[in-house]
Amino acid sequence: MRVLVTGTEGYLGSLLAPTLLAEGHDVVGVDTGYYRHGWLYHGSPEVPRTVSKDIRDITVADLEGFDAVVHMAELSNDPIGDLIGDVTYDINHHGSVRLATLAKEAGVSRFVYMSSCSVYGVADGVVDETSPTNPQTAYARCKALVERDVTPLADDSFSPTFLRNATAFGASPRMRFDIVLNNLAGLAWTEKSIAMTSDGTPWRPLVHGLDIARAIRMVLAAPRADVHAQVLNVGSEENNRTVREIAETVAAEFPGCEVTFGPPSADNRSYQVAFDKIRRVLPGFECEWDVKKGAVQLREVFERIDLDAPTFQGRGHTRLKQIQHLMATGQVDEKLFWTVQP
Repeated sequence: MRVLVTGTEGYLGSLLAPTLLAEGHDVVGVDTGYYRHGWLYHGSPEVPRTVSKDIRDITVADLEGFDAVVHMAELSNDPIGDLIGDVTYDINHHGSVRLATLAKEAGVSRFVYMSSCSVYGVADGVVDETSPTNPQTAYARCKALVERDVTPLADDSFSPTFLRNATAFGASPRMRFDIVLNNLAGLAWTEKSIAMTSDGTPWRPLVHGLDIARAIRMVLAAPRADVHAQVLNVGSEENNRTVREIAETVAAEFPGCEVTFGPPSADNRSYQVAFDKIRRVLPGFECEWDVKKGAVQLREVFERIDLDAPTFQGRGHTRLKQIQHLMATGQVDEKLFWTVQP
């Protein structure tokens, strides 16, 4: 299959693309290059040819000849949405819907969209794909809007699938330390202390980046009718954990690390997610990574590269810091278009 992957130089894209190549797919990447500064370690045996291009500039001609588009390239987290909410909507909502529309026009038959379990926001009990969405942030609202606006494009020639990923974790060459488990592991290694500013009671569903990559590959391989216009939560019930449990599990894998907790947080996002549908739709799908295994993997990577505090805390591995740097130095304009091409 000939596959275009947007965001191949990102945290998840750098994990997905090599696995697609290893399975024999013809892969081309597209990435605007915001996060090239964030290379943590060599871990990709083979990477695809990647075109340096903003998704807002993609044309029909760029998409012709592909069997599938896997769309991962968006502004990825809540702090960036708080900083530049209008640009978040421009890229994550309008840019993603435009990309899907152009893909359909170009004759692409499969479109796999990286949505998020964050669309559930605050929820009582366990939510599944039929539950109402309740997004609390610009990032989450854009995910829900893309699902809403791309679904009507589905027809006999164009088949979108929406993967609502749990919060990602795990080692990646393009590492992120601004997501919960990875951040806690970095603190445990560099400071030997995890000092939580909240009581850790909110629930979070987690999933390893390699399990997300596996779900994507299985969607691409599945019979079209099985995944046509489907919404699938990606993760496992085992990895529905409270923030307190995540912190304690991580700390246990880093000798000498102490954990403390604070008062209840004003951040009321809390939800547990059901993942039985993806196992029905994609027979054989199971998550291979749990919180403990992910913490062990990160500790081993930190040991191998001798991770230091400046690297952990630096802009290369924190999305907000890097975007702020690019804006402050005038490398991108107020809409995050490059002023000087990298």
